[in-house]
Amino acid sequence: MSLHRTEREPEFCSGIKPNFRIKNSSVFFLAIAGYNSGTHACISYKNVVFSSPMVMENVFECAGPDRERAELELLFDIVRTFDKHVELRAALGPLLSLLELRAGLTWGMVTLLDRSTGLLKIEEAYGLNPQEKARGRYRLGEGLVGRVFESGISLMIPDLSRETRFLNRAKNRTREDMAGLTYYCVPVRSNGAVIGTLSAERRIRGTDPDLQMIWDKAFLEKVSGIIADSAKLRERIMEEQFRYHREQVLPNPKGRTKDYEGKIAPGSGIVGTSRAMRGMYELIMQVAPSDATVLITGESGTGKELVAAELHRLSRRSATALVKINCAALPESIIESELFGHEKGAFTGALSQRKGRFEQAQGGTLFLDEIGELSPQVQVKILRVLQERELERVGGNQVIKVDVRLIAATNRNLENEVKAGRFREDLFYRLNVFPLHIPPLRERKSDIMLLADYFAEKYAEKNNKLIKRISSPAIDLLTSYSWPGNVRELENCVERAVILSTDRVIHSYSLPPSLQSPSSTHTEPTTTLEAALSRLEKELIVEALAINYGNMAGAARQLGITERQMGLRVHHYGINWRSFRAAVKT
Repeated sequence: MSLHRTEREPEFCSGIKPNFRIKNSSVFFLAIAGYNSGTHACISYKNVVFSSPMVMENVFECAGPDRERAELELLFDIVRTFDKHVELRAALGPLLSLLELRAGLTWGMVTLLDRSTGLLKIEEAYGLNPQEKARGRYRLGEGLVGRVFESGISLMIPDLSRETRFLNRAKNRTREDMAGLTYYCVPVRSNGAVIGTLSAERRIRGTDPDLQMIWDKAFLEKVSGIIADSAKLRERIMEEQFRYHREQVLPNPKGRTKDYEGKIAPGSGIVGTSRAMRGMYELIMQVAPSDATVLITGESGTGKELVAAELHRLSRRSATALVKINCAALPESIIESELFGHEKGAFTGALSQRKGRFEQAQGGTLFLDEIGELSPQVQVKILRVLQERELERVGGNQVIKVDVRLIAATNRNLENEVKAGRFREDLFYRLNVFPLHIPPLRERKSDIMLLADYFAEKYAEKNNKLIKRISSPAIDLLTSYSWPGNVRELENCVERAVILSTDRVIHSYSLPPSLQSPSSTHTEPTTTLEAALSRLEKELIVEALAINYGNMAGAARQLGITERQMGLRVHHYGINWRSFRAAVKT
């Protein structure tokens, strides 16, 4: 391979054409752009030309410029490996083989976050069989891999046999086998977030092991960057597919029928076309086909139940049941029985066996609203169901397997609840696999009139009324109000206005007093600021004189002013201070 500098568009030297094609060139050039050392510091994608096949040689057996050239060749071969495979997983095996054969880094392993379980799992590992790979599951912060993922900081262990935090879970090697092995683990980042880890080992025999460790770590970080770029590229492809699917699902605005007007998609119960709602709906479309646990957050009244219904409607479980339960609406004494069921005779009044909501939702979706209200005892049992996918009824000992997708919602800040000790941290991380935040109504004001029209039509039909329009003053009130109760408050206001309407129009005076403005009610201030302050000052002076029985000095001290200032103000307002002394005598 040869590298050439040129001031014009790159051409292959001597008319020789390479025997490969670069399809995802943006990934390769991004990797090359990040390579900046020695004589190749000036390389950029416009003046790098590859005119011959790659040369097979071990990177770390070279020295000086040869080492840099060999490393660059290996990085390019790694990029070509990703270019040949559509699926990311299919490219990881050849990648780890290149690390073994060309860089001397053994036992390469890539772990990625499984969003459905919240665990790190081995996506590919060099030299491990399927059973050993299946054992490689790590919680966040567990072992060296979990620690690197949680902290986002690369790790180097000079002697793996002396490291107590190494779990040795997948291969079960002896300490003698690991003696003298240097272990590396680096995070894989995409869009600023850690999505997995890359680890490898080397038995260093050179004269300068510290320098070798620095080189290895830097090289693995470059490789992890290529993995992240490849994952990002495939993610963009998936986004384009979802966007195409959305364009097929959503009706054309020009041809939108009345049944769909204002709604974000046909068949959906979500009304709103603002940018915030469109962004949220794209997330819904991405996560709905999976079985990942979704945590819906947002203020009270934003429509968390509607979002849960939409997730179920677009999921693979849409033909089965969507079971809903409000955790705050049930007393603590029966919430456990409601969720997990009970056996006959389990407690007083348990006259027969009863299936809980988890069993009722078998094969479908369970929506737990206000999950932040659950007691710690119930939180433990829900954690077990999420981890093991099994439960026991109250008063029973039979283990029941359940296949349920869980969607939870809360208007609380669960992170603050965890810090305060009111919510279990492990359950929070189990629920927070895919967080989905619903913006408050005040942040999507363009949706207010769509919602108002929708509710006006809904309650007009319900109350056998005909509503033709909403008056301009009413529109001004609706759009200028902050809506602390969000969509629920808007719905109640429109329902009230529909009931009070007598001329097929919703007027501003039909809206609740909390929405009324001074101009709409003709209650504007009729005094100036100076006059209002003078009245207040006079009231304070009169009250101070009354408390001190006409003693000007005492009243002045109480008000924090001098006796001279007190005398001037009494004279200015014409206050008869002697009348307060007369009250003492009587």
